[in-house]
Amino acid sequence: MPKTLRYTVVAIREMLVSAGPFLLLAIGLLVLAYWWLNPNPPKTVTLATGPAQSAYDEFGKRYAKALAGYGITVRLLPSQGSQENLEMLRDGRADLGFVQGGTSERRMEDEENLESLGSLFVEPLWLFYREAVAPQGSNREARDTKAFKPLSSLAQLQGLRVNVGTAGSGVPSLVAKLLEANRIDPASITLSQLEQTPAVTEFLAGNLDAVVFASAPEAVMVQLLLQTPGIRLMDFPQSEAYARRFAFLTPATLPRGVVDLAADIPPQNLRLVAPTTALLTRVETHPALLQLFSQTAQALHGGASWFTRARQFPNLENTELPIAKQAERTIKNGPPLMQRYLPFWLANLIDRMWLAMGVILALLLPLSRVVPPLYAFRIRSRIFRWYAQLRDIEERLQHEDADVAELRKELDALDSVAGKIAVPLSYADELYALRGNIQLVRRRLQGTPAADDAPAAALT
Repeated sequence: MPKTLRYTVVAIREMLVSAGPFLLLAIGLLVLAYWWLNPNPPKTVTLATGPAQSAYDEFGKRYAKALAGYGITVRLLPSQGSQENLEMLRDGRADLGFVQGGTSERRMEDEENLESLGSLFVEPLWLFYREAVAPQGSNREARDTKAFKPLSSLAQLQGLRVNVGTAGSGVPSLVAKLLEANRIDPASITLSQLEQTPAVTEFLAGNLDAVVFASAPEAVMVQLLLQTPGIRLMDFPQSEAYARRFAFLTPATLPRGVVDLAADIPPQNLRLVAPTTALLTRVETHPALLQLFSQTAQALHGGASWFTRARQFPNLENTELPIAKQAERTIKNGPPLMQRYLPFWLANLIDRMWLAMGVILALLLPLSRVVPPLYAFRIRSRIFRWYAQLRDIEERLQHEDADVAELRKELDALDSVAGKIAVPLSYADELYALRGNIQLVRRRLQGTPAADDAPAAALT
């Protein structure tokens, strides 16, 4: 090894040894902060979705695919809909879930145990009915003329067979509230609660007169029924009034021709009422996961759709529960700055640990001032500890009965040790001073006068 490199290695080694206690303290504090803050999210999370082929089911698959890119496995938990999702969140079977506004009455403990990641999209109330049940609908000639009158009021459902969704979804509760607001006795309608697919099958077979969904337009069944001949979508002329009566509803318009421009479906604008769907989570869900879901929500729901403009969702409106801090920050400011340039795991680690690292640095900075004096002491002590032996030899030389041969032997051993001492170059002058004083004592042992030698001052 080159001598210069050897001296550099010695200096670095001594510096590390001197700073060792403080490095160990810093590492210990960082480990403690890491354990306490738990910055890295769990690798698996459970998302309550909805029935097969529903919009919730489709969005759940998209979330799972997006988070897989970050090494997170999203376990999709099928359900009957919003009501069941809310129950699974309450009892801890799910970490996150899609829940429709107005699904059920909120409980006091929901405010403490659940949070919202914001409103994701509107779910219009789709009330499909067969043309044959509309006024004058049994008269083919009337249906082919302007005399045909489509349904435009919930009161016109009386006497009909209507499926309002399964008990686990939020639709039965929503329909019950709308019927009550219209002072309609539910007993005047033959209500059923079949699952979505069997309900559509019965509806198309003529065994049901109407079916009700609350779903995003991406749902397979909605797309199917919108383009099925002989099936109509009910218009809600009082959509504004419904929105004023119920805070969780918003008016929505299905524009003419938006389903199929060539076929002009629908043939006119249709007014609908739409509850807003939010992504709810338990308060103990890891913050990093909430951040990932919020960022994914912006990518999945930020585009334009039949009922919304680009970047209208996700938003903080129409929320019935407190907004999670991570979601609010993401919706307002977008992804954190570091995540735009660093991998998520590293950006998240810095984001979660920077405050702890700052506190640790503030604690260690005053203590670090001890390191340079300690370093100097360690280097110089390797030289100065041999001065005691050298002085002992010199003092014994003053005695008349001194064994000069023995003293010369000890001095030679001391000189051999001094020649092997390795110190940084900045402290070489003190090493040479030690070896000079050894030669001074050697000359005295040989009877050489040395009263005027300068190094003698170092021994007194």
